[in-house]
Amino acid sequence: MNLKSIILKKITERGEVKSADLVKETGFSRAYLNRFFNELRQEGRIVLLGRANSARYLLADKGMVLSTKKKILSVHRFLKNKGLDESDILEDLEKNSGIFIDLPKNVKQIVEYSLTELLNNAIEHSGSKTIELTVKKEKDRVGFGVIDKGVGIFNHIAKKRKLKNELEAIQDLVKGKQTTAPKEHSGEGVFFTSKAADVMTIQSSKKKLIFNNIIDDVFIKDGPKVKGTKVIFTISLRSKANLAKIFQEYSEGLFDFGKTKVVVKLYKIGTEYISRSQARRILSGLEKFKKIVLDFKGVEAVGRSFADEVFRVWQKKHPDIKVEYLGANKNIDFTIKKFIF
Repeated sequence: MNLKSIILKKITERGEVKSADLVKETGFSRAYLNRFFNELRQEGRIVLLGRANSARYLLADKGMVLSTKKKILSVHRFLKNKGLDESDILEDLEKNSGIFIDLPKNVKQIVEYSLTELLNNAIEHSGSKTIELTVKKEKDRVGFGVIDKGVGIFNHIAKKRKLKNELEAIQDLVKGKQTTAPKEHSGEGVFFTSKAADVMTIQSSKKKLIFNNIIDDVFIKDGPKVKGTKVIFTISLRSKANLAKIFQEYSEGLFDFGKTKVVVKLYKIGTEYISRSQARRILSGLEKFKKIVLDFKGVEAVGRSFADEVFRVWQKKHPDIKVEYLGANKNIDFTIKKFIF
């Protein structure tokens, strides 16, 4: 019996196998075995689910894959902060785990937005070489943690904005409209994620900031010193929070709704659109429309991250929705066309 037949036999008998299991049983090296696993995958006979130590191979059967995915409700990863894209991480989690399967629509949207926002903050602003990510779905809730070993969010804000101490930095952060990099990021990501969570904590240095929306309060506590920043986000599966409504509460006059089309009047809330955070906030809740028109009249500049999020990432997820734009100046038009042609 050749090695490919042995692999198929083991998977058929057990439902799934890990590469490490066959290394022990056959004595062959992992690199050698992976050649045959890859051949079987290319032939469409098996699929790989998960990554690293949690990776397992299954027969290429949709029912079997779905059943196995639903059992993977906890993911723990250490990510090298080099060339990371938070949208790719989210896509990988949705593809290789059951965490997002059967989530209520409003909860799923909140977790997707919040996870990518907080990952983006760690990737772009922490200065940390690695980022630790944990995501877990339990019987009545779903949550995640993002931990970095960087400069620390409170120290970073205090330094950049020339504030006296961490408490002033926390006060600045809670306002929601502040940013340490105004030309790179809207600074609103933490504000909106804190509004959407049941409970969200941000721990850095010797301070812990707690947003508790169950009792509608915010707390500041002292704690053991933490290097970098640790953010924990949780939300109940029964939450009635609606991300689009949260955004619209702070975006009065932004939308002109029709039955099948919505015109987004960007100039109503500013003249520069730089970040992914702004793009996600603007597009949230617009999945029900067949056509979206972005009105750039009066907008001075659009960043590559904003354009990429709208015209590549979001459009890829919603290929049946037509996204158009009007009123763009030459610079904006040039930036956008990089992502739609």
